Amino acid sequence: MTQIAFISWDYSPEIFRMNFFTLRWYGMFFGIAFVSGYFIIRKMFEMERIQAKSLELLFYCVAGGTFLGARLGHCLFYEPAYFLHHPLEIILPFACDAQGTCHFTGYQGLASHGAACGILAALLIYSKIERRPYLWILDRIVVAVALAGFFIRMGNLMNSEIYGIETSLPWGFIFVNANETVPRHPTQIYEAMACLAIFGLLYALYFYRPSTVRYRGVLSGIFLVTLFSARFLIEFIKEDQVVFEKTMILNMGQLLSIPFILSGAFLWIRQKKNPEKVPELKNISDLCTTVKNP
Repeated sequence: MTQIAFISWDYSPEIFRMNFFTLRWYGMFFGIAFVSGYFIIRKMFEMERIQAKSLELLFYCVAGGTFLGARLGHCLFYEPAYFLHHPLEIILPFACDAQGTCHFTGYQGLASHGAACGILAALLIYSKIERRPYLWILDRIVVAVALAGFFIRMGNLMNSEIYGIETSLPWGFIFVNANETVPRHPTQIYEAMACLAIFGLLYALYFYRPSTVRYRGVLSGIFLVTLFSARFLIEFIKEDQVVFEKTMILNMGQLLSIPFILSGAFLWIRQKKNPEKVPELKNISDLCTTVKNP
C-alpha cells in the first residue's frame, strides 16, 4: 500500500531578526492587508468623487479600530486571567519574566471577532464625523475587509497557529514548529480561501452589479453571513485555542460568530424587502450623484 505523503510545514515565522527587532511574516501580511484595503477604498472613493481627506480619516479610524478591537478581543475572550495580571502586555509588545527581564514579542494574540467589533465601532465614529449613513460606509469597507481576512489567515499559516484537528487527507500539514508530529487540517488555508472567494463576490457586486448598492446594507449582510458562516463551520475541524473550550459544545469562535450571522441575515433580508430610498443606479458612474446626499 502506498503511503500518503503529507506536507511537512516547518517555515520560520520570522523573515529576519536584527538586534531587538524582528520582522515576522504575520506582521508583513497585516501590513499588506491595510495597504490593499486602502487602494480598494481609494478606487471606490475616486469613482464616487469623494475627497481624499475622507479616505485618510477612514484609514486612521479602521486601523485604530482593527488593532484595538483585535487585541482586546483576544485578551478578554481567550486569556482574561493572564492579562488581568499582566495588563501592560495588552498594549505593549513586550513580555517580562519573573526576574523582571523584558524582551520584544510583538502582539501575539489578535482575535478576528474583536477586530470586527473594533471596526464597527470605528465606522460609527467615522459616520458621525463625515455625516454619512452608517450602512453607506459599511457596504464599502466590507469589500476591503474580506481581502484583509485572506492575508491575515496566511499570516497565521506562517506562524503555524490556529490549525485543525488530525486528518488523513493528503493535504494534511504537519506543523513542525508547533511540535506536531501528525498531519492536521490546514484550517488557515480553508479560511483564507473562503475570504478570497467572499472578496471576489463583493468586489463583483460593487463594481459590476451597481444596482446592488441601491439596497443599502445588502453588501454588509452578505459579508457577515458568508464570512462568519464559513468561520462557524471551519471551527468544527479546528483545534481549540484555549483549554476551557474543550468542555464547550460550541467553542468560543462559534459562539462569537452567531451574533454576526444573525445581524447579517437581518440586514440582508430587511434591506431587500424595504430598501432605503437611493436613486436607481444603471452603472457605477451613477454613484457620484448620490455622494453629496447618500
